Amino acid sequence: MTLADIRDWLKGFGIAEHYYIGKLDNKEDKSLGVYQRDPGRPGIALGGYDNTKHEVKRVSILIHWNKNAKETEIAAKELYKKITSTNRPVIGDKQVYCIIMQTAEPVDVDTDDTGTYERVIWFDIYYERR
Repeated sequence: MTLADIRDWLKGFGIAEHYYIGKLDNKEDKSLGVYQRDPGRPGIALGGYDNTKHEVKRVSILIHWNKNAKETEIAAKELYKKITSTNRPVIGDKQVYCIIMQTAEPVDVDTDDTGTYERVIWFDIYYERR
């Protein structure tokens, strides 16, 4: 599963106007950026990699919205709700077993250098290994 796969999956929710992976160079309002979090330790089953049925993708979503804190919070909460209400989606070509949210709600990370409000959502995607 790639960050581009996750970006494309998020597009299906119809929340933002712009979607990115990696660095947001010319941050446009109403954008979502998809980033890899620290991958952590490998989750290898007893018996080795051949016996491991799933992999984990740890993701951070940056909601870069506008200069209105309330509108930014509403957009971030809407995205959070859509992610948490998803039931076993296919992302890219991978069947997802579960998505575990790492924050209780979107986290306010204040504004960027231009005064645009931002929030972050962290989650882990457990998906079928093929």
